[in-house]
Amino acid sequence: MWREKSLSFDEKKLRKTFKDYSTNNEPKPNYIKRFAMAFIVGGLFCILGEFLFKMYANYISDELQVRALGSITMIFIGSFLTGIGMYDKIANFAGAGSIVPITGFANAVTSPAIEFKKEGVVFGTCVKMFTIAGSVIAFGVTSSVLVGFIYFVFSKFIG
Repeated sequence: MWREKSLSFDEKKLRKTFKDYSTNNEPKPNYIKRFAMAFIVGGLFCILGEFLFKMYANYISDELQVRALGSITMIFIGSFLTGIGMYDKIANFAGAGSIVPITGFANAVTSPAIEFKKEGVVFGTCVKMFTIAGSVIAFGVTSSVLVGFIYFVFSKFIG
């Protein structure tokens, strides 16, 4: 703020010219292509998850175990791809299609853990692991407790 007032007229004109030039010459995003890539890659993640569920269902009869094993496998795949550096490339290509599935959540937890591991196990990996996903977990737990309480009240007094 205070630097703007101390700039000379030429510097202000130069900044305005640069801002206009950069605004006019920045590439326009292709929204249809981005939407299609997100849809296709997100769909492929879902197809992979469904394939895993069906494959595990052939060997395990308990549906709860099948769902848990399928989810754990998808989390492992997301964490593994993050660990070898492939998930970032997929995310750059797919956009939101790679963020929405459970693999995106695994990436959000694994990526900071890998990035800060040089600071040590406790102050690096453990502290920074939930910087991105921690707020999602906190909101999910809080909102589920709130909805559960509302359901409990309605079922006791109304239902």
